[in-house]
Amino acid sequence: MGKLEEKVTQYAGELEKMGVAVDHDLLMKVTKGCGPSIYNKDAEKVSSSDKAEMETVKKNFLMTKMGQTDSEKCDAAMQRCVDKFGSSNPNKYRAAFYYMLVKDLGLESKY
Repeated sequence: MGKLEEKVTQYAGELEKMGVAVDHDLLMKVTKGCGPSIYNKDAEKVSSSDKAEMETVKKNFLMTKMGQTDSEKCDAAMQRCVDKFGSSNPNKYRAAFYYMLVKDLGLESKY
């Protein structure tokens, strides 16, 4: 098993712990889309308490990459993801967080 597959397995396990059904093909695509950030301890996770980081997720991922235009809808989806992870959970892995956003907003076709 390669490094990417190991990461996808790790993220799938985290999602399943939260009761999230995992589409492994989609999770693989989302994880690949995160690029090398998944191999950096700091960049691999989303800090939901950092407003600037949450703005970056919204602007760079949801609006630029996923083509979303409704800022409030993006904010609500991000909050649902934070709630699902639990605000005190330090393991909000970026790929899993993005996967949940894609599923929440019905953006699977973008991959």
